[in-house]
Formats: sequence, structure tokens, C-alpha cells
Amino acid sequence: MKIEISANKRELQGTGASRRLRNAGKVPGIVYGGDAEPQTIELNHKELAQNLSREAFHASILTLDIDGKKEAVLLRAFNMHPYKLQVQHIDFQRVSKDKKIHMKVPLHFVGAEHADAVKFQGAIVSHVMNDLEISCLPDDLPSYIEVDMSKAAIGQSVHVKDLTLPKGVEAVLHRADNPVVATVTLPAAAVEEETAAAPSAADVPASKQAEPAKDDKAADKGGDKKK
Repeated sequence: MKIEISANKRELQGTGASRRLRNAGKVPGIVYGGDAEPQTIELNHKELAQNLSREAFHASILTLDIDGKKEAVLLRAFNMHPYKLQVQHIDFQRVSKDKKIHMKVPLHFVGAEHADAVKFQGAIVSHVMNDLEISCLPDDLPSYIEVDMSKAAIGQSVHVKDLTLPKGVEAVLHRADNPVVATVTLPAAAVEEETAAAPSAADVPASKQAEPAKDDKAADKGGDKKK
């Protein structure tokens, strides 16, 4: 999916200039990285807010058109007003086709509704992670990583190394670990029901209970009779 956004160079800087931009329906920002110098920019707030509501905007190579000059960039950060739905500032990073990038992409969990543990045993799939940091070349950047839960079993934990990643994509692990992505468990109420349903010794009829073992010495004495 190709997403293109328009911007203009921003010459005036400072708190007062940024405030005037926001009052005029604009958002101050910056684009940096690559072989060029950082460039301050301004964008249309309405257009930008619409794009920020799209999942793909956060995990795609974007085309940034600055006064007619187009560059490939990634969204790196944005700041929101403390209590208004207003974007205060936004940062983009230039990308090169031959240099790997680090990016967080969303995880899409699929197939849980078809798992026997969910359909017949009432298991719950809990998402421990909602996104995954990856490393790849820009052309290999996926919009999301799919997590197949169709074979989920009670007590199972899906880890990062269990995921099938697209070609050219590697998970970025900051430690030599294998973090949990999702778990499959029974609801607490179901566990309590199972425990309550298990028969106790008091519920078993006396005739069905195991007889106590006879004393070995008494058995020997009773069995050693003189002829």
C-alpha cells in the first residue's frame, strides 16, 4: 500500500511560530536522516490526522512530497495535545533502499475462532504483544505480521521464535530471550468448575474404596498352621 502525504518547507521556527501554525490548522514537523540535512516542515492537520488513524501509516514506507520533491520516509514520532485531538508535532526519517531499517509492525492474530480449545473447551487467547520490532530492507517491510492461532491448545504459549516471518524480515530481540506473544488459558470460572466436579474421597461409595492393606505379620501368622 502506497501512502503519499504533502508538506511544505517551514522557515519560521520557535514556540510562537509553531503556535501560529497550529492555530492555522497546520502541524509543525521535521524530516531527518539519509545524506541530506534535517528539514523543518509543516503539514495540513486534517489530512495528517486522517492518516494517523490508519494502521498502515505507522508501519509503511511513506512518500513525503515537500514542495514537489518526493522522498521515502518512515513515521518516527508524533506528539498529541494533552487533552485535545490535536497533533502538536511530527517526525519523519528518510530511508535508503540499500540500508536496513528497524520498525515496529502490528501483529494480526487469526484463526483462534477455529481452534478446538476455543470452540469446544472455552479457552481464551490472550495477546501479550500487539506489535513486533523487526529489521529488514525497506522493500521487504510488511504492513503486519500474522500470528496463526488455529491450532491453539490449552496451556500453550506462542513465542516470537514460533512466528513465521516474511522473507528478508528478522525479529529484533534486545536480549537473548524468546518473549511470549500470546497465551491460551481456561477462564478462572471454568477451572473452578472442573475442580468442583472432581470427586472427593467422601463422594466415593465405601464398597468402591480401596481396602486397607492387611498386616503382613498377621497374614503370615494366620497362614502358618500346623498340620
